[in-house]
Amino acid sequence: MWAILSGIEGNLAAYEAVLADIKRQRVTVEELYILGDLVAAKPESEKVIKRIQNPLSGELQPQVCVGWWEEQCFALHGLGSLAEPTELIARYGKQTAKLLWDSVSRETVQWLRGLHFGFFELDCLLIHGSSVSVSDELTPQTPPWQMLDRLQRVQANSLFCGRSGQVFECQLQSASIATSVVTLDNKQPVQTVTTLQKRVVGVGNVGREAGKATYTLYNPKSARLDFKTVFYGCQKGFGS
Repeated sequence: MWAILSGIEGNLAAYEAVLADIKRQRVTVEELYILGDLVAAKPESEKVIKRIQNPLSGELQPQVCVGWWEEQCFALHGLGSLAEPTELIARYGKQTAKLLWDSVSRETVQWLRGLHFGFFELDCLLIHGSSVSVSDELTPQTPPWQMLDRLQRVQANSLFCGRSGQVFECQLQSASIATSVVTLDNKQPVQTVTTLQKRVVGVGNVGREAGKATYTLYNPKSARLDFKTVFYGCQKGFGS
C-alpha cells in the first residue's frame, strides 16, 4: 500500500495527524510519497522540513518531490529558472513573498533544490503538477485531451497529482486518436494512436484547510484507491 499526500504547506499539526492516521490503517503502508508544497508562507515551515528529514523510529522515510511553493522559494533566492517570483506576487502579493522569505531559510532552500521533480513507479507518475510543470493544475474540469497529453508525455497509465488540492479520480477510457501535423509546406500523413484506459488522480491537500487534511491510499497490486479525510485539533477524528 502507498500513502500519497501533498500540500502540507507549513502545517505541522496537519502532517502529524496524517502520519497518525497512516499508522492506524489495517493494511501496512509500505511507501510514503509527498508530492510537493511542504512549505508555504508560514512560520512552521522549517519545523515541517525538520520533521520530514527526521522520521521517528518505525516511521517510513518519505519520498518527496518539489511543488509550487518550493519553486517560489527558488525564485526568491535566485536559484530557479525564474529571475523573480512573479507568479507568487501576482497571486498573493509582495507581503506574502516577504513572509515566505522569512519562513524558509537559505539552508532549507538548498535542501529543497535536491528533491526530485516527480516519481515514476510501475506505470504511475507521481508529481505535484504534471509532466509539464509544477504550476500545471489538473482538476475534474480539465479537458480529457489535456489529461491524456500529460500522461502520454511519460507513457504513464496513472497520474497522481496534488497541485489543485482536490480529491478526485478521472478515468480516460480506451480510444483511438488521429493526429496530424500541418506545416507551411504541406500536411503530414495522419497517424492513429491507440491508448489504453488511463486515469488522473487528485490526492488531496494536507495543510491548507485548518482542522481537516485529505490524502490518498493506493494499492499498486489491485489499483484500488482509498481517499482519506482526517480531522484534527478541536475536530479530532478521522473519516474516509
